[in-house]
Parts: sequence; structure tokens; C-alpha cells
Amino acid sequence: MAAIEWDAIQDRRFEAGIDHAVLYDPNGIGVPWNGITAVEEDNNTEVEAVYFDGIKFNDIVSLGEFSGTLKAFTYPEEFAKFDGVGEDQDGVFIMDQPPRRFHLSYRTMIGDPISGLGIGYKIHLLYNLTANSATKNWATLGLELEPMEFEWEITSIPEEIVGWRPTAHLVLDSRYIDPWLLEDLEAILYGDEENDPTLPSLRALTTFIRKWDRLIIVDNGDGTWTAISQDEDVITFGPDEYFEITADSAVYIDAESYTLTSTDKNDEDIFP
Repeated sequence: MAAIEWDAIQDRRFEAGIDHAVLYDPNGIGVPWNGITAVEEDNNTEVEAVYFDGIKFNDIVSLGEFSGTLKAFTYPEEFAKFDGVGEDQDGVFIMDQPPRRFHLSYRTMIGDPISGLGIGYKIHLLYNLTANSATKNWATLGLELEPMEFEWEITSIPEEIVGWRPTAHLVLDSRYIDPWLLEDLEAILYGDEENDPTLPSLRALTTFIRKWDRLIIVDNGDGTWTAISQDEDVITFGPDEYFEITADSAVYIDAESYTLTSTDKNDEDIFP
């Protein structure tokens, strides 16, 4: 047991900044979005008080969907069609066209007074967004150049997710998620040597995460190796430092020796 300790320095956590923004088209193919300055997340949940005989006895909560404001100094060329701009011929753009839906991801940082922004970060995944451009104010140039900041009001359409209320917003917190899983997810979202950056459907992504039970084998370089898995059914510990590894990547050489490698990711959930 311990008494409450207020204002401990390690508990003075804060969040700041936005970076690593990626624009995804409806097929999930991503391109970097440089120049994003802010994403303001609105809270449109409503609470209605219920009274009986002049006494409040309940609150009725009406949950909302993700909406907010997106601000940027610039945007990728691929975003134009999602902003209601069509290209008739090379360099000829037709305005006031129906906007298309897109997806977005961005990263926010987590810090404290000891480590600064080195504690971790959150990856925000936003699905099925529609952007409505705010008023653009073109002004004459003065002695100081002030770039115009673009702004869009964004709304979303939630997706079904097994076991939860439909949503359009998913957050990956690097402080708590398995680091190997996070590495695999970032390879999917940002691309790697084998695959282009892509955002899977919310159902596919959550299925990938829930089924992820990889066995990671690390060669320590000194004749020893380390086995890592977040699934307790993969590595089982017994008495007297006995342990058992259950994995389909084990290949027996003879009755007393075998090779053991990291298991494959369940990529079929992402790339069927």
C-alpha cells in the first residue's frame, strides 16, 4: 500500500506537435503530406439532462463521430481531387467538383520534463474523411512574406469494428504497444523495401493486430539467442528454467537439434 503522491515529476506528461502525416486514397495507397500544421479534433458528443419532479436523475449521452479541422501550409497534389478539384487537361483545373473521401494518419509526440519529447508517440489513423475547404484569403504582398495557411473542416463516416461501437479514429500508442508489432504496423503504414505505404480497412487492421502473435528470434552475436513473443501460448515456462516454444517455424535437423526462425506476419489479413 502507498499514499497518493501528487505532482511527481515523472507524471508531468504532456503531448505536443504533429508530424509524419500521410494522405491515403480510398484504396489505401499513401503519400506523404508535408506542411500540415494542425489537426483540431472536435468533441461532438452531446449530454442531455433528464429531470423528474424538478430533480435531475439521469444524463442521456449521444455519442458523436470524428470531426475536426485540418490546417496546412501546403498539401500533396493527390489531395486536389479530394478537395473538389478536377483536372480536365494537364494544368487545367475545374473547381467546385464533388469532393471525394480519403484517409489520413499523423503522429503526435508525448513528453515529460525529464526526457522531453522522448517518451513516445501516438499514431492517429482517420478513416473515410470528407474535407470542406474554408474561406481562402489572398492578400497583397507586403515587406514580410506571410504564407497562407489552408484550412478544411473534416467529417468522417465510422467503420464497423468487432466488439466496439463503429468509429473512424484509431490510435496506436508507442508506450504500450508491443514494439515488434509497432514496427510491423509502421512498415505497413509508411512502406518498406517490399511494400508501398498503405492503410488497410479498419476491420483488416484490427484483425491483424488481434491475431498478431509472432515469435521473434534475435541472434545475440555471442552464440546465444533470444526468443520474444507477446503470446503466452507461444513461449511457456516450466520449473528449473525449462521452457517450451510452440511455432511452425521450427525445422528439425535430427532427433536432438533443430533450427528456429522468426515466424511470418499474418500478412494475409492485410494483403489478401
